Amino acid sequence: MSYTAHFRVWRGDAEGGDLGDFQVEVNEGEVVLDIIHRLQATQAGDLAVRWNCKAGKCGSCSAEINGRPRLMCMTRMSTFAEDETVTVTPMRAFPVIKDLVTDVSFNYEKARQVPAFAPPKNLQPGEYRMAQVDVERSQEFRKCIECYLCQDTCHVVRDHEENKKAFAGPRFLMRIAELDMHPLDAKDRQHAAQEEFGLGFCNITKCCTEVCPEHIKITDNALIPMKERVVDRKYDPLVWLGSKIGRRPER
Repeated sequence: MSYTAHFRVWRGDAEGGDLGDFQVEVNEGEVVLDIIHRLQATQAGDLAVRWNCKAGKCGSCSAEINGRPRLMCMTRMSTFAEDETVTVTPMRAFPVIKDLVTDVSFNYEKARQVPAFAPPKNLQPGEYRMAQVDVERSQEFRKCIECYLCQDTCHVVRDHEENKKAFAGPRFLMRIAELDMHPLDAKDRQHAAQEEFGLGFCNITKCCTEVCPEHIKITDNALIPMKERVVDRKYDPLVWLGSKIGRRPER
């Protein structure tokens, strides 16, 4: 069963643009990305959109649908009323390249700044040993498809351009938390999270968790525990005292 839907799609580039109105056919079982492709094929041949797998696993087709950051390929048209106007705009936190395509290079820059896993110097590849419980702690974070919807909805990034240099955003603070949980990682992730990647900017509103298509509990399982470890280290008097007492040399 098909019907005609009213779509408003943002058209423009870095210099500016506006919403364009379209009447487009919708068929049963389709998702928003299907409709965008139909617009390209029938009414707006030059409409720019980024996509790849159409299965919710590549993270390419991120956009804002009726103001909410979503994957277009995972947003079913059945979630909207037939007489409802569906508005599709690019992710607001990042500069527009053209139409629905944004420049997400900010995220790649932040990714490069996070130091890689660093095992102890005396431990050789092939000698790594972990308890299963330690594997499971960070396994959830490995589901991230880097759609950057969490980055887009985080108001620290979205509404304050001046924060971008000092704040890595939830996706990469989650990566730092994952490494900090790793029993074989030798780097000081807690100090870096607070002083270099702006963990203190996060006020745990959980908006990043709400838009994650992989249902990762970014706030509860990564950011809040990381904040707790940082606070314990910085302000707990017993932890502070312990850090000042030198260990006896091994004999």
